[in-house]
Amino acid sequence: MNKTLHYRACHLCEAICGLTIETTDEPAAGLRISSIKGDPQDSFSRGHICPKAVALQDIQNDPDRLRVPHKRVGDDWQAISWEEAFEFAAQKLWAIQQAHGQNAVAVYQGNPSVHNYGLMTHSNYFLGLLKTRNRFSATSVDQLPQHLTSYLMYGHGLLLPIPDIDHTDFMLILGGNPLASNGSIMTVPDVEKRLKAIQGRSGKVVVVDPRRSETAAIADQHVFIRPGGDAALLSALLNTLFSEGLERPGSLPVDGLDQVREAIAPFTAEAMAPLCGIDARVIRQLARDFAAADKAVCYGRMGVSTQRFGTLCHWLIQLINLVSGNLDRVGGALCTQPAVDLVATTAGGHFNAWQSRVSGLPEYGGELPVAALAQEMLVAGEGQVHALVTVAGNPVLSTPNGQQVERALSSLEFMLSIDLYINETTRYADLILPSTSALENDHYDTTFNLLAVRNVSRFNRAILPKPQGALHDWEIFVGLAKAFAALSDKPLKPTMAPAQMIDIGLRQGPYGEGSAFNLSVETLAQHPHGVDLGPLRPNLATRLKTASQRIQAAPSQILDDLQRLAEQLPADRDQLLLIGRRHVRSNNSWMHNYHRLVKGKPRHQLLMHPDDLAARQLQDGQRVKVSSRVGSIEVEVQACTDMMPGVISLPHGFGHARAGVRMDIASSQAGASVNDLTDECQLDAVSGNAALNGVAVQVVAA
Repeated sequence: MNKTLHYRACHLCEAICGLTIETTDEPAAGLRISSIKGDPQDSFSRGHICPKAVALQDIQNDPDRLRVPHKRVGDDWQAISWEEAFEFAAQKLWAIQQAHGQNAVAVYQGNPSVHNYGLMTHSNYFLGLLKTRNRFSATSVDQLPQHLTSYLMYGHGLLLPIPDIDHTDFMLILGGNPLASNGSIMTVPDVEKRLKAIQGRSGKVVVVDPRRSETAAIADQHVFIRPGGDAALLSALLNTLFSEGLERPGSLPVDGLDQVREAIAPFTAEAMAPLCGIDARVIRQLARDFAAADKAVCYGRMGVSTQRFGTLCHWLIQLINLVSGNLDRVGGALCTQPAVDLVATTAGGHFNAWQSRVSGLPEYGGELPVAALAQEMLVAGEGQVHALVTVAGNPVLSTPNGQQVERALSSLEFMLSIDLYINETTRYADLILPSTSALENDHYDTTFNLLAVRNVSRFNRAILPKPQGALHDWEIFVGLAKAFAALSDKPLKPTMAPAQMIDIGLRQGPYGEGSAFNLSVETLAQHPHGVDLGPLRPNLATRLKTASQRIQAAPSQILDDLQRLAEQLPADRDQLLLIGRRHVRSNNSWMHNYHRLVKGKPRHQLLMHPDDLAARQLQDGQRVKVSSRVGSIEVEVQACTDMMPGVISLPHGFGHARAGVRMDIASSQAGASVNDLTDECQLDAVSGNAALNGVAVQVVAA
């Protein structure tokens, strides 16, 4: 029996933690994983590891994971060959487009699409051949407002300033819980130690959240806020910076600040306090504390993205950092300089070049908001969607009004899924194509290095060999593309393996040929613990992609939305508002089929303040019925003083007990899907991003 140590990074979440993986070569069983631990020599994560990384072993050995193509035959599934699968998919998709037009085929790409470089490099090799405008992804139930804000202000949707957490003195966090998410649009392993280091150097961490989250529990200050009130708070903070002369002039080239100053003048702390549920004195003091800090940064994430003013929130966050002198400043918000630089090598994006057929929602970067997907399938007429391709996604559990999504999926003529499982969504597919597992393929993080709190680089080689008869995800897309191109007589461009693409990107990047690092796939192979490329540095002025090469502080699309905020009425104090929440063991639905992640205390309950329970004559632990405009669910309620009165919380990704799901551990988990309550009509008006937080609900005994 031979034991071998391997080093690579986990790519199941944004933290990209370095791992030490031990394999055992057994005569009977072959090469198997015997242990997964944090790599103390990793240049970035410093030995930190979270439960997801350990679960890589469970994913590898999961008997529920598909390993060959499966075709639906009645109510059952039949294993077929890759050749037959590619031909079947191409014939079906081509026939539907011939009968109903190119837009009759829709595409949905899930969150794992950015966690696997084969999906990043090659998915469009096939999907691009479809030439459909009905492209959707998990972006529009997550961070779309951040991309749109950066596109409008800085000229590129990936030019995202990141908190310089290791050098700041004051970190203001809104709608984020990095202790549970391991960052999120902020690649930051070992985040708890980094936050505590701010406090250790006499700095301050402030968390604004309707729930006293895990991150809020270790913060210096926690401020409760009414869900959806973040734009009111942020506008009042910016107003205070202007009105009290707390601006700190910087050297960045900026257009439109005078427009912003004039537009924000009515949004005083006193006017906004009723909308956010925070006393005006607290708002003003928060602005003063932020301005007084030598180095400060304002950071907003999921909670401020997935609400009715998501884009306005992220615009205000950028302006608070800018006006206070903390944008593009050490200890403030800085842009990365990644080894493979997507900002330098890709177009900045486009916005509202077309709209969804039924609801008229705007596209961004070639994708429509996923809240419109079910309508496009269900509403008859020219351009109706008759077929769907899903890629590593589970929209039944991940997008608003999941029950409507289920009805839409059942109405399709054909559905193709590239996925490892028969889950809540893929059970409706006619064909499922599974790729190799994470440990059986190479990986390079083009996305999360772009969002990292330090410039780093590493190339991860596969730990286990590709099983006989299996295909990597990029090979699946090449096979589909060849079959579709042969039928449609469309030209097919030559391609290369992802590793070759990354090698070219590394060599042509800022640390490539001619630099001190001379990065390539070959040189990275000599550094199994990764390469530290140095701390973030001010660079925004030189990386701007706007036509004027200046920051656009007052984009008309966002500035006009201030009027909608001004017309808001204070929330009804008797109305319960629903928010989501994350847990480090259950961020996403895929995490519920692994014993290492679901063991321990249950995490599916509805959290509710004891006063709200008493007002409705409900008891802790009771089963309750929660209802919204779109539907209702039943779930166990748990009394929780960490909740703001009037606010309840249900986690994302549960609700697996559906007929046809073949994920044994997940199906045995209690809990209901929060997206059976979220409303596809409740959106951020600017971007069309789903407003998953602040949903009005009623709670009664079940």
